[in-house]
Amino acid sequence: MTEHYPFVSILIPIRDESAYIERCMNAVLAQDYPAERMEILIADGMSTDTTRDLIAQVAAGNPQIPICILDNPGLIVATGLNIAMRQAKGEIIVRVDGHAVIATDYVRLCVDHLLRDGVTGVGGPMETVGESYMAQAIAIGMSSLFGVGDSIFRTMRSKTILADTVPFPAYTREIMEKAGLYDEELVRNQDDEYNYRLRKLGGKILFSTDVRSRYYSRSSLRSLWLQYYQYGFYKVRVLQKHPRQMRPRQFAPPAFVGTLLFSALLTLFYPPGWFLLVLAAGSYILANLTASSWTAGQRGWKYLPLLPVVYFILHFSYGLGFLAGLVKFINRWRDKSGKVPAF
Repeated sequence: MTEHYPFVSILIPIRDESAYIERCMNAVLAQDYPAERMEILIADGMSTDTTRDLIAQVAAGNPQIPICILDNPGLIVATGLNIAMRQAKGEIIVRVDGHAVIATDYVRLCVDHLLRDGVTGVGGPMETVGESYMAQAIAIGMSSLFGVGDSIFRTMRSKTILADTVPFPAYTREIMEKAGLYDEELVRNQDDEYNYRLRKLGGKILFSTDVRSRYYSRSSLRSLWLQYYQYGFYKVRVLQKHPRQMRPRQFAPPAFVGTLLFSALLTLFYPPGWFLLVLAAGSYILANLTASSWTAGQRGWKYLPLLPVVYFILHFSYGLGFLAGLVKFINRWRDKSGKVPAF
């Protein structure tokens, strides 16, 4: 009797995802969960490509699951999720990105964990992949310890544990109604901030190795730079609102960039400052080349020419963004509220 299954709302915030949206939707539609107990809410950030046409085509061929497209004039993920959450009917809410492909048992396993394990949120390891040589190198860098530190959902595959945050999470409606909506000030890092609020309310987030997804990485160095610059920039607001949410690895890039900038400025007034600049830059170059060589040896030597550049962009753009955020939000240390609208 399928009526005993919790009703699930799948939220997909997107904008200009014509290259990936069909794969994303086909994976959602292929779930081994009762179709009559699911709905799909797509919050579209006013796409200018063929994304909406592709959604309509997929929906026309799959009438068994209701698919609703919602306008997201705010354009960013947080506003899209909030629009969809207000419309969602589900007892369980699952967030999926347009760049993601979830396993066919994703929804069923998430529901099982939420009902059985005493947790309020669940997700699992995310395999980052690329379709071109450049995208593959970026994906490798984003999945390595040197590239992203101890981010468990990017680097861990074999251990089920309670976590701070997970990708493409499933939540109980009860905990989401307590926590409220996403902070619409955050172009990036909205998940980190939201999950911290959930955990402050006593929620538990499970990282489970059987809940699997695939994520298609950025395909250009420019888009990677912008992505991680924004991660660093908006992480400052998360720090200001929730200092305990931060991890040591998140301070390493701004410390590195700050040291480079300080030592470069110092050389203008104090010639021995060159020693500090060369020491900082040289130490990083050595570490980068060592990590790139080791990773290329594991994943393929053809990626060695690109990996040092990918690692540098991951670290330098995040660090520079973080320092820019410190300047931009210098007067916001007492503002703990952000822009969280009413449910």
